Amino acid sequence: MVWPLKVSIVIPVFNEAATVRTLVEKVRRLELDKELIIVNDGSSDGTSEALSEYEGRPGITVHHSPVNLGKGSSVRIGFSLAKGEIITIQDADLELEPSDIYKLLEPIIRGEADVVYGSRFLGQGLVEGRKGQLSFYLANRALATLTNVLYGSHLTDIETCYKVFHRDVLPLLSLRASRFEIEPEITAQVLKRGLRIVELPIGYKPRSSEEGKKISWRDGFSAIYTLLDQRVRR
Repeated sequence: MVWPLKVSIVIPVFNEAATVRTLVEKVRRLELDKELIIVNDGSSDGTSEALSEYEGRPGITVHHSPVNLGKGSSVRIGFSLAKGEIITIQDADLELEPSDIYKLLEPIIRGEADVVYGSRFLGQGLVEGRKGQLSFYLANRALATLTNVLYGSHLTDIETCYKVFHRDVLPLLSLRASRFEIEPEITAQVLKRGLRIVELPIGYKPRSSEEGKKISWRDGFSAIYTLLDQRVRR
C-alpha cells in the first residue's frame, strides 16, 4: 500500500547502544513516505557512536542533546523538528514492533481519528503485557483507570509509546514535561480538547530493569500528579 501522507517517526534514545541499530534498521524498512528523527538524550554508553553512521543520510535527522534531559524533552525536541503530516513516537528498546505502525496510521488516514494509541493491553497484547513485571502491569492499569475516572474516557494504556497524531493536533498541545510524565500530559490534553482517540492492540515484548528498562515506580507518582494537575489546569 502506498501511504498518502508523510510520517515523521520520533525516536527518543538514551543509553540504547545494544538495540538502537536494530531498531533504526527496522524502522527504515517500513514501506512509508517517512522521516526518522532520532533524539539522542545525552547517552554515555556508545549510543552516539552507533548513531554516527546515520548522520547526514537522506530522511534521517540525528539530534544530540549534550546532557540527559529526559524522555519528555526528547519527544518535544522531536516534535519541533518533525515535518510530516502524521507524527508518531518509537522507543528504541525493541519492546514494540515497528510494523505495528501500519495499522495505527489507518484510522487517521481514513479520517476516523485525530490520535491513535497502540495499546499493550488489548487483545493479544493483554497476554504479552502480563509477562512483564507485575508491578509495572498493575501500575499501567491503575493509571489508565485514574485517567478514565478523571476525564470520562475508556482508555486501556496511557503510557504506551505508540501515540500517533495528525499534525494538526500538535499546535493544540502545550507540552512541558521533561521525563516520563510526557505520556499522561499528552493524554490529558488530548482528552480535554475533545479530540478523537482510537486504541488498537499492538504486540509487546516487555523487558526488565536488569535488561535496561528505565521507568521506575517513582515515575508513577509523577504520572498521578500530572493527571490531577492537568485536570484542574485551564
